[in-house]
Amino acid sequence: MKETGTLYRVLKELAQDGVETAVFDRVQANPLRSTVMSGAEFARENQCDFIVALGGGSVMDASKAMAAMATNEGDIWDYMNGGTGGGKSIKEKALPVICITTTAGTGSEADQWGVITNDETNEKIGFGGYDCLFPVLSVVDPELMVSVPPRYTAYQGFDALFHSTECYISKAHNRMGDMLALTAIKNIGKYLVRAVKDGADLEAREGIAFANNLSGQVMTVSSCTSEHSMEHAMSAYHQELPHGAGLIMISAAYYQHFVDSHECDERFIEMAKAFGKEDVVCAQDFVDVLMQLQKDCGVADLKMSDFGISGNEMDTLAKNARKTMGGLFGADPCTLSHEECVAIYQKSYR
Repeated sequence: MKETGTLYRVLKELAQDGVETAVFDRVQANPLRSTVMSGAEFARENQCDFIVALGGGSVMDASKAMAAMATNEGDIWDYMNGGTGGGKSIKEKALPVICITTTAGTGSEADQWGVITNDETNEKIGFGGYDCLFPVLSVVDPELMVSVPPRYTAYQGFDALFHSTECYISKAHNRMGDMLALTAIKNIGKYLVRAVKDGADLEAREGIAFANNLSGQVMTVSSCTSEHSMEHAMSAYHQELPHGAGLIMISAAYYQHFVDSHECDERFIEMAKAFGKEDVVCAQDFVDVLMQLQKDCGVADLKMSDFGISGNEMDTLAKNARKTMGGLFGADPCTLSHEECVAIYQKSYR
């Protein structure tokens, strides 16, 4: 944001309206518990009335958590549900948050959740669900996204896609969520390859930004499935693994498992159609289209081993996924056992 000058544009806009600012610039990818607590202390020390989250999903997620901890006692982990979290509910209303998203992947500008990593316990858990954590204003400007490199454009685009595909096959699906999810899938199928190949293609950037925003909305009316739990376990142990990349790595085996279960064939068929495939005949077509999209975006060759994941971690990852975000397993179209979860990791490993 400093290199592109966007930060200074925002500071200028605020100054012109008489708003004093203090810049906290220490949020990393896969934001850490320790960073959230530092940011909350920073907000209190500077007597901040509200927080502007300028950046991608990590910045927006962390900002919501900071906003909550700036007004509530204790540690962010006291309020986590799952793993070693304390399971408490926040008592005081969070500071208002304004989101200016510069990526199209997490949908964080449209929901009341954030995902935080505990760097001491290797746990990555969603925080939020409170109405006061919905952004009071979100700015979605595709022009702010043109500087995202091709590979990260793909990672983020697939994250947005999987929010919608998971919610569409989820047991929590509903008519509103279906409408949002299928529209998001349609736009990603139409525009993601273009955005990856030409980052300055504003029509493509707009299409993906629109899809991402819808995917954020669908998570508020439905629920993701265990695919997200499984990836969070991966990046909890491997901080440098981009969330979208992790999702891509396990997606083929993950969706193939549910296609083979025949629990929601019609929903896979409808998603394949939304991708733009005209001659859909069975649920398998969805997996085939998904794999082709990954090839076209240049991310079909991702390897877990390139991000430090070893072949003997699969049981640990499966246990972590269920311990920290086990609730999402309950949204799966059919029960996914521990052994099946391990098998998906193993089939995905390279």
